[in-house]
Amino acid sequence: NKRLRLFQVVELTKGFFIDQFKNSSAAVAVRSYVESRKISVDSLTIFGVGYSLPEWDKLIIFLRSKGFTIEEIMLAGLALKSERGPGAYDRFRDRLMFPINDAQGRTIGFGGRTLQVDAKEAKYINSPQTSIYNKSYVVYNLDRAKNYIKEAGYAVLVEGYMDVVGSWQAGVKNVVATSGTALTLEQLKLLKRYTNELRLSFDADL
Repeated sequence: NKRLRLFQVVELTKGFFIDQFKNSSAAVAVRSYVESRKISVDSLTIFGVGYSLPEWDKLIIFLRSKGFTIEEIMLAGLALKSERGPGAYDRFRDRLMFPINDAQGRTIGFGGRTLQVDAKEAKYINSPQTSIYNKSYVVYNLDRAKNYIKEAGYAVLVEGYMDVVGSWQAGVKNVVATSGTALTLEQLKLLKRYTNELRLSFDADL
């Protein structure tokens, strides 16, 4: 089953990123950044925060060793075809990684935040559209927040992953995010299963 294989490869990748965050010497600066943001160990565990190594093919090598093909890794949105030859390279490199789950709690993709101040790439990049991840139909943290939303009678909508983690850690657990995308009708329909009230808490960007 192709979809099952994609769920499996994404779940393995989450574990790989978590391990690199905890143990890799390349993640020292990332761990210092997380500590400076006062993110607790419990929060890191709850949200499965990880780190993608700066090398070009570390994830590919790991996943190939677990029996997955390059095609499967690419179909899961974890690798890109090289423009200079027949090979492929890791999509996420040197980024703080946030697993993205569906409403049932299955990991289906990732969001990666660069910590490089002068980075030429976007501050955040998300997994591309795949057969298991459609960003228009996904609300970040809904799997964890849905019961709290029902209890509170409303959902708090923030912009990004760090906003969710910070709010959750502060005790506001009926919090979800758009993951940097425009709010879609499909996302609103998904939220409406749990509440009719949505409160926005976006950054005051000028």
